[in-house]
Amino acid sequence: MSEPVQGALRLGTRRSQLALAQSRQVADAVHRLTGRPVELVEITTYGDVSREDLAQIGGTGVFVTALRDALLRGEVDFAVHSLKDLPTAQPDDLVLAAVPEREDPRDVLVARDELKFTDLPRGARVGTGSTRRTAQLNSYARAHDLDIEVVPVRGNVDTRIGFVRGGELDAVVLAAAGLNRIGRADEVTDFLSVDMVLPAPGQGALAIECRAGNTSRDSDLIAALGELDDPYTRAAVTAERSLLAALEAGCSAPVGALADLLADGQIVKEMRLRGVVGTTDGSTLVQLSTTGPVPETYDQAMALGRVLAAEMLAKGAAGLMGERAQ
Repeated sequence: MSEPVQGALRLGTRRSQLALAQSRQVADAVHRLTGRPVELVEITTYGDVSREDLAQIGGTGVFVTALRDALLRGEVDFAVHSLKDLPTAQPDDLVLAAVPEREDPRDVLVARDELKFTDLPRGARVGTGSTRRTAQLNSYARAHDLDIEVVPVRGNVDTRIGFVRGGELDAVVLAAAGLNRIGRADEVTDFLSVDMVLPAPGQGALAIECRAGNTSRDSDLIAALGELDDPYTRAAVTAERSLLAALEAGCSAPVGALADLLADGQIVKEMRLRGVVGTTDGSTLVQLSTTGPVPETYDQAMALGRVLAAEMLAKGAAGLMGERAQ
């Protein structure tokens, strides 16, 4: 691997269009903060090259391992992940230095003929690679007498939207944040309400990770990156990921979660955490919420997630997730 430019910081990123787009945004922000150039180091992960079903190869965590290995080998100084891809257990030798302000967490529909979800014809084929989306879309369709077939798909944004443009699918469901970051929001035909489909824990948020301060150089970088942290976003995603961990569910489990702030006028009063888990055919969902003071510490945010997870497990959530994470 080539030596970095003198004074440059090396940012590890996946090679996908979306990963590169969000990494460039972080690189620009870090350059503005530190005055140092930032080089993107492109790393191929197993999740990028495998065409196997994500649930069969370890869930979205397969996109993370190669980046973390590069960090630990010193090949890069920090890495940018989509937070929803991160396993809930944080390695001791790495630190989540910043969680910047979250993008739109919702899922969206990209459909032929500008169709909205409720306007899809009977028998419409809707593509997604997510068991979480599959469970909730099928549940919504059952409740509203819609006849859709949810079809498993893999691939990048171009590939997935290509299935619609080529006529193989009537629609695909994607994350709003991803399309916004690559400048393709104009292709969205419908925004799916979080009351209809709760997003994945951490969806729309980025995670900036680096080594855990074993040297003064690492400590200085952690401090610099910390300037990009958004405390409300971090509290929200910590609660969501705590729920996921307490359910003992992996990144690919059919679990949705969203923490949002409840305000009285301009004053933020509370944080509400909603969670859902269901069977992929949509026949059974456990969907609950809890509300509490806005967490001011990591432990408070974690507690919010654990409280809701306990309530969901008491309602039978464990039996709906298939094989639980080990």
